[in-house]
Amino acid sequence: MDENVFEEMAQRYDTEERKALAEVILKEVRSELQDSESESLMDYGSGTGLVGLELIDLVNSVLLVDSSQGMLEVADAKISQRGLSNANVLCADLTQETPNIKADIVLVSLVLLHIPDTVKILKELHGILNDGGKLLIVDFDKNEQINHPKVHNGFVHAELKNSLLEVGFQPNDIRTFHHGKQIFMNQDASLFLSTSKK
Repeated sequence: MDENVFEEMAQRYDTEERKALAEVILKEVRSELQDSESESLMDYGSGTGLVGLELIDLVNSVLLVDSSQGMLEVADAKISQRGLSNANVLCADLTQETPNIKADIVLVSLVLLHIPDTVKILKELHGILNDGGKLLIVDFDKNEQINHPKVHNGFVHAELKNSLLEVGFQPNDIRTFHHGKQIFMNQDASLFLSTSKK
């Protein structure tokens, strides 16, 4: 996806459909993070913080990282409105740069599909995670109905697991947790959650 596409979408990004999908993802991610209160979480490709900001009560701190300044301005406004002292934003594109940040938990929700080189971004995320840290990936299962030059058409669990292993992660679990109507480029699709340890 082109940077400018996300900049233009920023102000109207939080549609009812996106909020509904974020709720579904949140429910699954929250159950995974039950015992994380003293840990720091980085939400990479956070957009306006629809998922990351709703996890703030489960962790010590949340850092929303996105390459779109416009998305982060919307997220920052939410942080101010809610008076959240333990949430911050950072404008960065990990496919282009390596910011000096560390986290105990990294969440990548519906982001991997937009990044051409999956292994390269997984390496970057591995570097950001503290030892023993946890990587949570939410994305779409492989969907042959979808064909787009700039977007992966989802992921095969076994292939993703191999990429995670190649980078040095210990994949714990990859499971499909939701089937939805027209949620991926107007096609019916299913979502998976992958959890790995560094």
